[in-house]
Amino acid sequence: MNPNSFQPPRRTLMGPGPSDISDRVLSALSRPTIGHLDPLFIGMMDEVKALLQYAFQTKNEMTLAISAPGSAGMEACFVNLLQPGDKVIVCRNGVFGSRMVENVQRCGGIAVTVDDPWGRAITPEKLEEALLKHPDSKFVAFVHAETSTGAKSDAKTLCAIAKAHNCLTIVDAVTSLGGIELKVDEWGIDAIYSGSQKCLSCVPGLSPVSFSPAAVEHIKQRTHKVQSWFLDQSLVMDYWAGEGKRSYHHTAPVNALYGLHEALVLLHNEGLEKAWARHQHMHQQLHEGLALLDIDFIVPKEERLPQLNAVHIPNNANDAEVRNRLLAEYNLEIGAGLGELAGKAWRIGLMGYGARRENITLLLGALREIL
Repeated sequence: MNPNSFQPPRRTLMGPGPSDISDRVLSALSRPTIGHLDPLFIGMMDEVKALLQYAFQTKNEMTLAISAPGSAGMEACFVNLLQPGDKVIVCRNGVFGSRMVENVQRCGGIAVTVDDPWGRAITPEKLEEALLKHPDSKFVAFVHAETSTGAKSDAKTLCAIAKAHNCLTIVDAVTSLGGIELKVDEWGIDAIYSGSQKCLSCVPGLSPVSFSPAAVEHIKQRTHKVQSWFLDQSLVMDYWAGEGKRSYHHTAPVNALYGLHEALVLLHNEGLEKAWARHQHMHQQLHEGLALLDIDFIVPKEERLPQLNAVHIPNNANDAEVRNRLLAEYNLEIGAGLGELAGKAWRIGLMGYGARRENITLLLGALREIL
């Protein structure tokens, strides 16, 4: 072997994630590494926590970034809250709802699924019916923004139904955080997780999470040990605590947290409402351009995510060939369909820094030529 430094090309990332990263975030990643217990780094962690509380719209004290991708954030929520025999209503309308079921089962819980078609939002009435049939349920779990289909569910209504039946809520916000309206405290969300590489436009590998006081109390009352040592939040919270000496838990990914801090600063400076509006505006521009190419959306307008656009592949197009040509000829990435939509859909991301007019212009021009 004669290995050389890896020099990736500059791609335009318009798939389901990771998203484009701004030069400011890339620059932050390259700053000098300091110790993960260095007082200066601890101070930055406090800022990350406050910025995450802003992004989630919460005052939850237990808000932090898990040193692992969004899938670990999902697992952290389930393994900390669930104990063997607990019944969970899981609303499932895509790939990531199915992953929630897998987590419930691996925790020894009982998963009751409420299914909706792929490409559609979760039906609140179905959740209400399931809770009436299963009054011993302790949790309701659902995906706010289903990345596999581009469907947005009404998290506020679903949480209100769960609360009316005395259930804690576990919410997947991997694709929604920073891209669409999300209000953890106002909506009564108890445990929520996201990812750094979607609408926050940071590198993959970190998972913002937040637990309500009710969820924290539930964790403290456990009678069984959390099955994962690394994801046990009762241990991690002493590392992210805002007062006193920080206890060592693991070596945090220092430079990745620099990047997340910078990405959250950019979101804060833009303003949450303006960021949500920008994603919607860019989505509308993409919609108009795709209509001229006779490319239709899979999700009905009122249930559609602006940041993850699932569209039907035109009848005359070869799925893999088009995506390969976009990558080879335009340095542009879009996503393939997953699960039931494999070979039937493209997933076009307009996430965070990638939700820009020039990206849309590039994609539409490329598709026009290739098709």
